[in-house]
This record gives sequence, structure tokens and C-alpha cells, in this order.
Amino acid sequence: MSDDDAERTTGGSAAASRVRASVDAWEALFRAQVTLVRRFARDDVWGGRSMQEYDVLHTLSRAPGHALRLRELARSSLLTQPSLSRLVDRLESEGLVRREPVAGDRRGTAVHLTDAGLALQREIGRRHARSIDALVGGALDTEELATLERLCTRLRLAQDELPDPGGVTADGSPGV
Repeated sequence: MSDDDAERTTGGSAAASRVRASVDAWEALFRAQVTLVRRFARDDVWGGRSMQEYDVLHTLSRAPGHALRLRELARSSLLTQPSLSRLVDRLESEGLVRREPVAGDRRGTAVHLTDAGLALQREIGRRHARSIDALVGGALDTEELATLERLCTRLRLAQDELPDPGGVTADGSPGV
């Protein structure tokens, strides 16, 4: 977005400056993330697994009871629900996860991490943590890492409260 576009969109120089700052910050964050994901994808830590498979195992390892409903798992994934369902089917056929009914909900099903899935997640996770430290920790000092974590967490958590630019909030309710 050019400065002229920002000013036309917002109708004022202070607002245009804020739009420009928001766009610049987003572009920097997005491009850093894309660059790092590409580097991580090339890294030889996955043991023949995809990053998406590892992401599911990692997400389940952090969940209470190592289990989540499929829709909860989908919220933390970049995969569409049908793609995620197929991935969970593959992991289940390999004994890394299992599906079980949710207590008190006859229609609910949760995806549970098995002991084998947890062991695999930890094995890959140790290697991946070293890569993260090399690529992220190698670029930022301890104070910058803490600031980055705090800002990214704040940005993520704020999304549930902010109205969607299209008029619907992140949780699906009408925006302001």
C-alpha cells in the first residue's frame, strides 16, 4: 500500500501514518515467518514427517490430556478441516493418534495423542528446538526474544476482541 493509498483510505495524515505503520509491521512479520518456515522445511529434523504432521503432534502434546476435538485442532492449524481429517486418519493408522468419543457428548469425538505419538513428537521436537534456537535465537538476543514473544502473544490474543474489517469478529459474531 502506498502512502497515497493509506491517506485516501483513512482520510488523514495521522490515520495514514498508523495504516502505513500497521502495514509495514505486518509485512515484516509475514515475510520473516515465510522465510523461517522455508528454512525449517529444508531442515533435516523431521524424520520423514511433514511439518503439518509434526504440528498436529505438537499441538496435541500441549493440549490438556493430550486431546482436542477436531475443530479445536483445526483452529490452531493452517490446514482446512478436510485436509486435517485426512492427516489425522494417516496418523491414526500409524498408531500416533486415536479418536475417542467425548464424555457426555454422544456426537463429539476427540483426537488423542498416543504414547508412540508423544515419543515421536518429543524426538522431532528436540531437533526442531535446536533449529529454532539457531535461526531465531541466532538473530535476536534474549531481551529481543522476550519482546517478540510478548508482542506476538498480545497480537494473537487481541484478535478475538477486534472487529473484523468485513464486519464479523474472529469468533464469528457481528463486529462493530
